[in-house]
Amino acid sequence: MSKAEPTAEQLPDLSYEEAREELVEVVRTLESGGGTLEESLALWERGEQLARVCQSWLDGARRRLDAAMAVDAPDEDDDADADE
Repeated sequence: MSKAEPTAEQLPDLSYEEAREELVEVVRTLESGGGTLEESLALWERGEQLARVCQSWLDGARRRLDAAMAVDAPDEDDDADADE
């Protein structure tokens, strides 16, 4: 990655849905072909950035779910005692 390329954290505050929709459009454009090599490379780079944004959102969602489940989950030792 070059210094000029923004990281996922440096991209504008895109929601997961916005980043995903733009990524879908990038993929459609790349699959349709017709662009120059330079245009295709620029689109691919943008797609990689958008994929990182989406992954960041998904990772955050997973952490939130894991934290919520850890709070809500009964202690496994309590389950063993209840079965006896």
